[in-house]
Amino acid sequence: MNGDADLPLRRLIAIIAFMVVVVVLATGAYMLAGWSFGDAIYMVLLTIYTVGYHEVRAVNTPYLHGVTIATIVLGCTGMILVTGFLVQVLTFSQVQRLLGGNRVKSDIGKLKDHVIVCGFGRIGLMLSRDLSAGGADFVVLDLDEARLAEARSLGYLCWSGDATDEDALRAVGVERARVLATVLPSDAANVFITLSARSLNPHLQIIARGEAPSTETKLLQAGANQVVLPAHIGAERIAEMVLFPETTRFIRGSARMKEMESTLRDLGLDVDVASVVEGGASSGRTIEELEARGQGAFFIIQINRQNGDVVTRPPGNLPVEPGDSLVVVGRNGGTISAILNAPAERARAGRTTF
Repeated sequence: MNGDADLPLRRLIAIIAFMVVVVVLATGAYMLAGWSFGDAIYMVLLTIYTVGYHEVRAVNTPYLHGVTIATIVLGCTGMILVTGFLVQVLTFSQVQRLLGGNRVKSDIGKLKDHVIVCGFGRIGLMLSRDLSAGGADFVVLDLDEARLAEARSLGYLCWSGDATDEDALRAVGVERARVLATVLPSDAANVFITLSARSLNPHLQIIARGEAPSTETKLLQAGANQVVLPAHIGAERIAEMVLFPETTRFIRGSARMKEMESTLRDLGLDVDVASVVEGGASSGRTIEELEARGQGAFFIIQINRQNGDVVTRPPGNLPVEPGDSLVVVGRNGGTISAILNAPAERARAGRTTF
């Protein structure tokens, strides 16, 4: 934190320290006059908070008069400072929020042919960085305050709202926008946002994220111009490293390779090698059957046969055999292995049991 940001905190600490000193000294002064600690602290608090109850003991000596006057002057002054500081902070916060909201609303109102990014998760963050680097006008729409705070810290224009709400879409200028990218992790939410955005702007280009392959058709029917399946994209990039290892090693230190590896990590994808065991769920199954078993949770990109043969980009109707090793791309390597190695009568993918 810089010095300007620390200044209000230092002032508050100084005021509180001043009040503590006043209370301690005043309590000690009353105790020197023979008062008990309870009576002394009670008298001090009544005085500095100006409550106005009757005195617990008679203040009838010049010494007690002096102590009480000093407590009134210093204690009440301290309380005025504390109250004034708190009112100032709260008022400033409300005014700043109001002015900030109006400024953001004004900035969004000036946008035309801009991009709307619905969702500031892992993919939304990557997309916003690329848009910012390309100099595109865009606004982030999200409901999570922590994510919005991160977006603001990066200098992005953002609006707090539920992207599935048409009012929130209007607030970010969906009628004037050129592109809307809905990249929430929920397929249902992305479908709903696509429907709402298409009804509000028939000429809008909509790019939607899909998790399950079966969602692609639904998003296109809802009005999306393009559908992006991050798992498929990640699988293709990992496949490059698996299928062309010599090239991969050659460009390991290149900027393109570093970007590829970073993208895979951001997408949360793993590559796993699972062995096909005799009597297991995978034995005798085709590639298409195994991928359908996982419901889009993984993709098989290579088969290493027991005899040493390697089948890259295996066709869907190709069966696997006991002893084969399957190179698989998915979101959770441990879960993938458990599905492929489960007993034939029972395998589980997510909430579905086969």
